[in-house]
Amino acid sequence: MSEAPAAPRTESADTATTTGAGRLDLLLVPPRPRTGWRVLPARVVAMCMVELQKLRHDRTELYTRAVQPALWLLVFGETFTRIHAIPTGGTPYIDYLAPGIIAQSAMFIAIFYGIMIIWERDAGILTKLLVTPTPRSALIAGKAFAAGVKALIQAVVVIAIAALLGVAMTWNPLRLLGVVVAVVLGSAFFACLSMTIAGIVLTRDRLMGIGQAITMPLFFASNALYPVAIMPGWLQTVSKLNPLSYQVDALRGLLLGTQAHLALDYAVLVAAAALGIAAASSLLGRLAR
Repeated sequence: MSEAPAAPRTESADTATTTGAGRLDLLLVPPRPRTGWRVLPARVVAMCMVELQKLRHDRTELYTRAVQPALWLLVFGETFTRIHAIPTGGTPYIDYLAPGIIAQSAMFIAIFYGIMIIWERDAGILTKLLVTPTPRSALIAGKAFAAGVKALIQAVVVIAIAALLGVAMTWNPLRLLGVVVAVVLGSAFFACLSMTIAGIVLTRDRLMGIGQAITMPLFFASNALYPVAIMPGWLQTVSKLNPLSYQVDALRGLLLGTQAHLALDYAVLVAAAALGIAAASSLLGRLAR
């Protein structure tokens, strides 16, 4: 007798077999991580939020760091406004000084940010972050922009003190948004500079020493306290290479309405932040060894 033909497989059976094989493949081979330009900003924001969560546990740093800019405005600003020692083109000196103190307080927060990443290395946190699929540039950028958000808190304190002292500032929302961008970009650069130094020196003590050595020269070699025109020639050259000068110029033009070169200022700040992220990212692996 001829053998009976086999029953044809139904579509549902084929689907079930395929589904079962697909599930088995997922168990044996992990899914590929998501890639693409849309994923990177999300990871940067996630890392930034992780950094900012630390403020919920300890806000002491923000309070203590607000003291120094307040003293600069109250003591230095009020005194030099009375003696008219620095030519500011008709602008009261305390008005001229306020944007420089905003930039200074932001830099002082960011320039020691590398100490935190060394602490994370010592605690084993950095190693765990590096084994995640998050790119190193996203880790660095998240930390850098978190430093920018912390600096914004300091900027609000300085602006409030300046307003109480009678500094004539604009309250235009678009200009204030520009102030936010300038503060964040400048702080991101100095945070990346600190993390780059951390990747070179590898210890907190060395980083603290270098940070203290370069902080005041960066501040005094900028236009934060006095116009570039009254500096000696060699210091004018240094000031033009200092990103802090462009940050102060942008803040002064936005807050006071003085003449500024906003397109150049923002171009320099964006380029400096991008180069800082690239440099710190390239040394992150060395720091974690």
